[in-house]
Amino acid sequence: MAKTALVTGASRGIGAAIANRLVNDGYFVIGTATTVEGAEKISATLSDRGAGIQLLVQDSASVIACFERISELARVPQILVNNAGITRDNLMLRMKESEWTDVVDTNINGLFRVTKGVLRGMLKARWGRIVNVGSVVARMGNPGQSNYVASKAASEGFARSLALEVASRNVTVNTVAPGFIDTDMTADLTEDQTAMMLARIPMARMGVAGEIASAVSFLVSEESGYITAQTLHVNGGLYAA
Repeated sequence: MAKTALVTGASRGIGAAIANRLVNDGYFVIGTATTVEGAEKISATLSDRGAGIQLLVQDSASVIACFERISELARVPQILVNNAGITRDNLMLRMKESEWTDVVDTNINGLFRVTKGVLRGMLKARWGRIVNVGSVVARMGNPGQSNYVASKAASEGFARSLALEVASRNVTVNTVAPGFIDTDMTADLTEDQTAMMLARIPMARMGVAGEIASAVSFLVSEESGYITAQTLHVNGGLYAA
């Protein structure tokens, strides 16, 4: 049976690109979406090579229900890609407490809930791959995104610490940190905002979702087995680690 990969936030953008790439790599992919419609879209796209499941990572009951559904499919994820995340941008002086807590509960607490759900199976199998999708802003900072930046910096620290806990069981934990990627989020930028952004990137272009998917594909493969507790930056030279 093909290894099972669980990809959160897989209905569009980077998550969808990762799910499609892992299907093409030969994995059975379970992709999650926040809505029933999104989950159905994933199921239709993946066909018999995967399944879509509704999941709200900020809701413990939803996480439990998701793993119950995965059990019904007779699947145990050996690969986890933590991609689900949200933004609630605002300057700190104007930021509502809900804008802070919504981002932290989704991007960090949700990551904890889902990762804990797959960990026992990986440790029992003595093989596993966990990849968190971070962001270049975790290292650079970004005005108006203190909540999001804090969550992505925390996800890197989470990955490094967990990697040390599970390394002896052949489970690796890494982060892929995208730079500016051509997705629905960046499509909303004005021409001036896009020009300012591109001026900061040595390669003078935005990345595409498939380039992030390629990095994830490598980190979940057998060939990456000696790489753990690392952050792979994919940003066109915007940030030099």
